[in-house]
This record gives sequence, structure tokens and C-alpha cells, in this order.
Amino acid sequence: MRVLIADNFESSGRDALAALGFDVEFQPKLKEQALADAVRDLGPDVLVVRSTQVDEAILAAGALKLVVRAGAGFNTIDVAAASKRGIYVSNCPGKNAVAVAELAIGLMLALDRRIADNVIDLRAGKWNKAEYSKARGLFGRTLGLVGVGQIGKEMIPRAKALGMRVIAWSRSLTDATAAELDVERKAGIRGVAAQADVVSVHLALSEETRGIINTDFFAAMKSGATFINTSRGEIIDQAALVAAIKEKNLRVGLDVFASEPTASTGDFTDPIARERSVYGTHHIGASTEQAQEAIAAETVRIIQSFRDTGRVPNVVNLAKKTPATCMLIVRHRDRRGVLASVLEAISAARINVQEMENVIFEGAEAAVAKIHLESAPAQTVLDAMQRVNADILELTLIPIAK
Repeated sequence: MRVLIADNFESSGRDALAALGFDVEFQPKLKEQALADAVRDLGPDVLVVRSTQVDEAILAAGALKLVVRAGAGFNTIDVAAASKRGIYVSNCPGKNAVAVAELAIGLMLALDRRIADNVIDLRAGKWNKAEYSKARGLFGRTLGLVGVGQIGKEMIPRAKALGMRVIAWSRSLTDATAAELDVERKAGIRGVAAQADVVSVHLALSEETRGIINTDFFAAMKSGATFINTSRGEIIDQAALVAAIKEKNLRVGLDVFASEPTASTGDFTDPIARERSVYGTHHIGASTEQAQEAIAAETVRIIQSFRDTGRVPNVVNLAKKTPATCMLIVRHRDRRGVLASVLEAISAARINVQEMENVIFEGAEAAVAKIHLESAPAQTVLDAMQRVNADILELTLIPIAK
């Protein structure tokens, strides 16, 4: 199985793949048309990327079976186009959680003590203790988390170690989970904004979260509060943030921006980076050696599982719900042609199969197949199935609850 790695990737991961017998092509500079050409010419089964965009043209260029994002998100991959072609898309969630949480905490501390401004003035030969002695301090302040996934969870003990109270909102956060995490659950994001001295955003990008941090959210924030975003730039209404910086004297730490260069180096002209109250980093949240080694190991695990078992860990584009209306359970002897005859009868009835699983009992004498069907076969079809094949022991049709 051939693996094309079209981005920076740890040597430990490349070596592990090679040791497992994969044919590894490492070409980290490939982008756009060059990547499409490589997919066509090299014929990889698996494509591994980090920040590289994978669009429909790349997915259509060859016979890819799996695309692995060596990172937590997958918004750089055209998942809809992959799904149309039956290409698995997988990622490595949680492996960079500690690294991102460390950066978010670092931005909080740096903004409170204005560390970057201190350094700039010192390098310019200026001493200004009078100005930089005005820090508020984080002890006793309230941290508000918007999103309590793996990264949000890593924020909690670090904030508490600094003596901060933690409040949080997440779509999946329940009162019971909040109690386990020792945080105060808020019913919505405005509740977090209104009470927090520091807001830190940790949401995955989706249609539901795009632009969720907007004018209403910033209007609810305290004047002089701190706002941190290390998730995705598109989650924030950046124009609303710029307005809030001026109107509410916010201090802001950003590792992600609405418009970022596609390459790892280049010009960056987003005017928000020139705001004096904004501290920015270069989308480096996951960029620690520890995080990259963990992501490389997870990528290897995903690819090995796919080759050896056909299962893809962390797959993001399998249907959560299919058009199936019923499940046909076929208890049968484990003999050649049994399932073929069942499927032939289903096809003749012009019924589409959505999912199918066949499990074998110990001794390989009997098996049970579970076939999810788009519509229910008539009783005459079921009777014919059983009549033509004596190895079918029993047929059961079960409606699927919608």
C-alpha cells in the first residue's frame, strides 16, 4: 500500500510506516495542481496532510482510499467531495490538546503582563517600569471556556493551578460532567461572555460554529476583558472583534486568523495583527515536538488499522443516519452462495442496500447477516428467498426507528 505524505511530518512516523511495509512517498512541498499531479502519477492509496488544502480536483486525480489529516481538524479537506467518491477522511483528535492549551495559557499570561510590549521596548532601549507595572493578575479571576472538548478539558487544571475560577459552555456539557470537571456550566455563550474576565475559545469549525462569536457575544463581554482564540479563525466575526477591541478595550490573543497564508512562510497583511492590544502567534498551537510525535504515532495507527482490518479510526465522513427503513436479519449456515442469493433477490425487488454486516459463530457452521434496506421487501420476496436456499435458517424483518 502506497502512502503519499504531502506535508511536514515527523521522521518517526515515516520510519514507522516504512517498517510496517508501506511504500512511503514524502513530498512535503506539494500544493494544489502539483499535488493533484502527484496523486495521479504516483497512485497512492493514502494521502497524509497537515495544513495543505485537499480539494475536489486532488481527490478526483487518482484512486485514493483514505485521507488522513495529521492534526485535530479537517476543514482543509473537501469532505463532501471525498464522501461522494467513497474516500475515508480521518484525523487525529486530542493529540495536540496539551500543546494548544499551553499556548492559550501562555497568551493569557503574556497579555496580562504585556510581555511582548516589555520586550519590544527593552530592545528599543526604553525603560518603562511605570507603564508595565499595571498588570491586573490572573489569581481569583474567572476563565470562561467556549467549548469543552479535549483542549478545553486541558485548560481547566492549568487555569485552576493559577487560582482561577472556571465557567464553561459546550453543546455536549451536562451538569453532571461540569460537576466532574469542577466547572460552572452556563446555558449559552453569552453567559460565559458576561461573567468571564478571560474568554478562551476551543470549538471545532462547522456550519453551526462558523461566526458564532459575533457582535452579540462581544457586547456581553466585560470592558477590559481578555479574549483568546486558538481554535479556528472562521469561528470569530473578525470585524465584530476589531470593533469590540476599540469599544470595550479588550486585550486579545490570537493564534488563528480569518485569512491566513496557505504556505508556512510569506507576507501577512491582516490589519488585526497591527492592533496594539492584539498579541498574535502564527497558528502554532499544535506545533510542539511532543504534539507532533503523538500525531505522527496516531497517523501510523490509523493507516495500519485501515490496511490490516479495513476499519478507519477517527473517520469523520461516515453517515450518522442512512435512508434505511428496515433491517433484514438472515440467520444462515455458513455456506458458499447464501448471501449472494439473498442479495440477488433484494436487487430483483429493486431495493437498495444501505449497510450490511455478517458475523460468524464459533466453529464457522452458522452466521447472522444484518442487512439495512432502503425499503421493506414484500413477504412474497422473503418467502422466495427462503424457498430457493435451504441454508437460510430464518429471516426476520425489523423496522428501523427514525
